[in-house]
Amino acid sequence: MSLSDADLALRHLAGEAIAHELGDLAMGYFGNGAKLGVSMKGAQDWLTEADGAVETAFRRRIAEVFPGDVVMGEEQGGATGDALWIIDPIDGTANFARGDRNWCVSIGFLAKGVPTIGIIHAPALGETFAARLGQGATLNRQPIRCSPTDDIGRASIEVGWSPRRPIDAYLALIGGFFRMGASVKRSASGALGLAHVANGRTDAYCEIHINAWDVAAGVVIAAEAGAIVSPFFTGDWAANGNPIVAVTPKLAKPVMAAVGV
Repeated sequence: MSLSDADLALRHLAGEAIAHELGDLAMGYFGNGAKLGVSMKGAQDWLTEADGAVETAFRRRIAEVFPGDVVMGEEQGGATGDALWIIDPIDGTANFARGDRNWCVSIGFLAKGVPTIGIIHAPALGETFAARLGQGATLNRQPIRCSPTDDIGRASIEVGWSPRRPIDAYLALIGGFFRMGASVKRSASGALGLAHVANGRTDAYCEIHINAWDVAAGVVIAAEAGAIVSPFFTGDWAANGNPIVAVTPKLAKPVMAAVGV
């Protein structure tokens, strides 16, 4: 499938509208213990009724509007394709389940394998990050840029955690950044972590291992805001994930070296 600029613009607009629909749906569950239906897929791997409901609604809407497109999601899987939507219905589910507002609906679109559109909607925070390849990045429709920070001793770095990699590797990465003089934090949403690099709330986001649905939107948003982003969509990314780094340009060398990408 060959997509024109008009095709991509339509998907960008439709994606934002659908993201807000999904955000409204998710907010109907948020803070409602009777509806949440919290369960665990694994250690610290949370699942709620909202995750399934939001992904199902997204698949239905894409089938209605773009019937030739393909969907891959965290909860229901899916194959790759030339016109591929990747959704994390609730990124930051542990936060969501506990009533913490730091969660989002993350929607990315890849055109022939190239990350092209990213939409991260955080309804409990009233924020929508969006970007399209070559068109810049926005927060609530206002242009955003990554920070100008050039001193690692003044940097704020978010380091995501994955149970799929040894805890010692995670602790070593954090320790390395502290020794460089950086401030380190973790907020438990990889998608929002990437978005916060895009608007300068942090200077870098990195994670030793992460899955495609966590980054498909954020890599577009961060890159379009001027950040340096490691090449996630390489190798067997769909099945096995990859490491990720998004960093303001003047700190790219030490941060990329620390993560090994």
